[in-house]
Amino acid sequence: MLIDEGGTGVPILLLHGLMGSARTWRAQLDWLRPFGRLYTFDAAGHGRPAPPELTTEAFVADLATATAQITEPMVVIGHSMGGLHGWMFAAAHPDRVRALVVEDMAPDFRGRTARDWAEMIEAWPQPFPDQDAVLDFFGPVAGRYFLQAFAHGPDGYRLHGAVTTFRDISEEWGTRDFWSQWDAVRVPALLIEGEHTITPPGQMRRMAADHPQARHVLVPDAGHLVHDDQPAAYRAEVTRFLSEVLG
Repeated sequence: MLIDEGGTGVPILLLHGLMGSARTWRAQLDWLRPFGRLYTFDAAGHGRPAPPELTTEAFVADLATATAQITEPMVVIGHSMGGLHGWMFAAAHPDRVRALVVEDMAPDFRGRTARDWAEMIEAWPQPFPDQDAVLDFFGPVAGRYFLQAFAHGPDGYRLHGAVTTFRDISEEWGTRDFWSQWDAVRVPALLIEGEHTITPPGQMRRMAADHPQARHVLVPDAGHLVHDDQPAAYRAEVTRFLSEVLG
């Protein structure tokens, strides 16, 4: 579940989004590696069993156990769900995190539901027989993402977890907020938001306003997958941030 991607120096942990996998960071590894020793991580329920209770705290506890071997404070870079898990981890284990990057994730989705979204996913024509079928169905950006995330078997490409698990993870976000955990974060943070975001308007700006060491960046022409949609802009912002916090 924890994969050592090489490099030396400060540990840098990459956390994927909902329905993602450790493999969805592959395009970022080469330029990130000079900044430290990279680790990617497959969240519970994504190619391996989910926690008995699908709470965010359970996923963060699983992350804490899986990374216990990393004794030096980490830079944690998270996309979407991974961004939430990153700041929850930093709030619960402040001695284990030295800096955070949060990509396109906000603290308060209360009132939203994943039921229609889950029904749409259930209707996907799985398995997809080959790479071209994935790209044709999802388009070039999301298609490349899912090619890295999906399980690949003899019959083609399919989801690497249960739709009900993904649905229930998302459904929990609609019942609560995570502002108190964000307010507990004390490390430098970079907040990257796509212009065409899934996050409620204004929340990532408020996150930065409430945190004296946080900076918010809105990336034009980017959707939820900022690091894949606008990779040059994403790389420039993260490079600047890591250069500042790592000296």
